[in-house]
Amino acid sequence: MTRIGISVALLTPFDATGAIDTALLSAHAVDVMSKGAHGVTLFGTTGEGASVAIAERNPAITALLDRGIAAKHIFIGLCATSLGDTLAQIDQALAHGIDTFLLLPPYYFPAPDDAGLRAWHEALFARADTRAKFILYHIPQITAVPLSFDLVTGLRADFPERVIAIKDSSGNWDNTERLLKHGGIPVLVGDERFLHRALPMGASGSICGMANLHPARLRALFDTATEDVALSRQVDAVVAGPVIPALKALMVHQTGNAGWANLRAPLAPLDDTARTAIVAQGSTDDG
Repeated sequence: MTRIGISVALLTPFDATGAIDTALLSAHAVDVMSKGAHGVTLFGTTGEGASVAIAERNPAITALLDRGIAAKHIFIGLCATSLGDTLAQIDQALAHGIDTFLLLPPYYFPAPDDAGLRAWHEALFARADTRAKFILYHIPQITAVPLSFDLVTGLRADFPERVIAIKDSSGNWDNTERLLKHGGIPVLVGDERFLHRALPMGASGSICGMANLHPARLRALFDTATEDVALSRQVDAVVAGPVIPALKALMVHQTGNAGWANLRAPLAPLDDTARTAIVAQGSTDDG
């Protein structure tokens, strides 16, 4: 199976006016790459991609490229419900030489069945530029649109040039294990606590948020398939509450840069009690 490694699901920093801080974003991307990450993913869930307008994406992508990060090391999160908007995000990234996309399913209409989701993906693949490659994104606790085993394996079997992997961020080990045992599609693990179990079974790597804080430790985990117990405990603490505010609070603590605390509504910072608790856990487990 394809080895993708550790792609950092980049947090998106915002300045005091609410605009993307492209200088801080690109500096952070360079930093995590220098510490062992294989690549970075922009505009995913961790990056508040659903709150980033298409017009804002170009400057952010350009900032990373201008800092010397090769297009081949950048994945782009696609977050739209219409085919037209999804295609526009694809074409925008392709113009920069980026051809790999983390693809959310259409998430507005409730409980679409496999036939409807299959038709949506087929239409996208038919219309998208032939250069575009897709990582299916299973995160039903956010989208409320699960990607069934049969849908995933069927899309991979029928569109192998398009569907290059799946990111399983469900937090459900049984689902991850079933995909790995099937062996028909490269699997990227979203939950860092599963990575040491998944790698010996052939997992391709991870697109994950904790790599914003610990890129070297995630790289070591990938290289050795040995659990980082302290990191797993920190993941437990982060996922116990609002994940993105928790990660940004930890970034402020780790870097000393208060700008990392800025979020876009409807997300809001942790309250003082929660922030103190998450930072205390981070301090205990830093390594």
